[in-house]
Amino acid sequence: MPRRVLQLRWHWVALAALIVPLSFVLVQCGKAPSAGMLAANTDGAKSRAAKPQASADTFDERFPGPQFADRFPTASESLQQQVALTPQPRTVRTEPVRVASLTPTLTLSRTEREELTTLVSMKSSAFPYFGNNPRSEEPFLNITKGDRKGHRSYGGRVYWQDETYNDSRVLVHVPETFDVKKPGVIVLFFHGNGATLERDVRDRQLVPQQITDSGVNAVLLAPQMAVNAADSSAGKFWQPGGLKRFIDESAGHLARLYGDPKSAQAFANMPIVIVGYSGGFLPTAWSLEVGGLPNRVRGVFLLDAVYGELDKFASWIEKNRTGFFVSSYTRYTKRHDLELMQMLRDKGITVTESMDGPLRPGSVVFVQTPDGVTHRDYVTQAWTEHPVKDVLVKMAATPALTRIASGAPYANR
Repeated sequence: MPRRVLQLRWHWVALAALIVPLSFVLVQCGKAPSAGMLAANTDGAKSRAAKPQASADTFDERFPGPQFADRFPTASESLQQQVALTPQPRTVRTEPVRVASLTPTLTLSRTEREELTTLVSMKSSAFPYFGNNPRSEEPFLNITKGDRKGHRSYGGRVYWQDETYNDSRVLVHVPETFDVKKPGVIVLFFHGNGATLERDVRDRQLVPQQITDSGVNAVLLAPQMAVNAADSSAGKFWQPGGLKRFIDESAGHLARLYGDPKSAQAFANMPIVIVGYSGGFLPTAWSLEVGGLPNRVRGVFLLDAVYGELDKFASWIEKNRTGFFVSSYTRYTKRHDLELMQMLRDKGITVTESMDGPLRPGSVVFVQTPDGVTHRDYVTQAWTEHPVKDVLVKMAATPALTRIASGAPYANR
């Protein structure tokens, strides 16, 4: 065979050796998985589907890892909205305005004040906390490693004080249309496990926005609990009078953010609605039991949060027939919700299982949501979209729920 022909053959063999492997790489880059990979995925899906529901009640099941979009919300999820205790039309501002100042001596007129959502450090917030766990009467910080102290959670994981229990900030929201001269309400929101105030309460769960969009004359306080951890510890809200100290301190901050320091007394007397989501059941229950403000709490709203402390919830409901209690739940808390319902019926308390109609003094409502509703998204999607907003609107339809000695210094102004 001529030498020229042999050289051409070897040239094409070498070229083929390069092209064939490259074609397999390109196939993989084109998202074409092999049959083996498909089989593995199918088997995994089958095993997950076959897993009984009872074993699915884990932190990872209820709180799947957040995606990129969860941590970095889009512009459409911003909080530049407006609110007021009856719903009122929202207006669009076109004239220049000044942002509310934190300076205590500055008083701004209603036409100059803007909606404000900010973080404020408070001494009476849940953490840092160096006391005991009331359930065990042992120090809350029960782990030591060198100079560091930490807490071993019920799940067995150790969380360190300087990382998880050292954030004293509170998310404070004052809608632009809030008017301290009118009957108002303070919404106290206790977030669940694995959360931060900015990423979750503000941007993902849209709690400030729900308050604004409700049109109710309300302000928001949301203390940071355990930071981004599978832990429900109540911190200073475990302590007798903890809720009272927190609300007392917040009155001054709310007045300054509102733009009129003289409004502090009005905030100091406003009724309170506590909203507890998931792990927020624990600070909610202890605030009701030992918080020191039994007559100020006019409503309790639990979002898939009856994981325990049933005696505390039942006791508050029995003793406070002028307020309302709402618990919406999924399969994760159904057993405890049913148990609490029976406890209340045994006490002769009427329980309803529908969110139709307004909330009235003494209303006790339990509402089950279908399996398609996920626990992680429950603050924005329960029996309805934006359930916090829905409860506030129903509450506002009954003025008796929020009529309390609020706004005393403004009565004749």
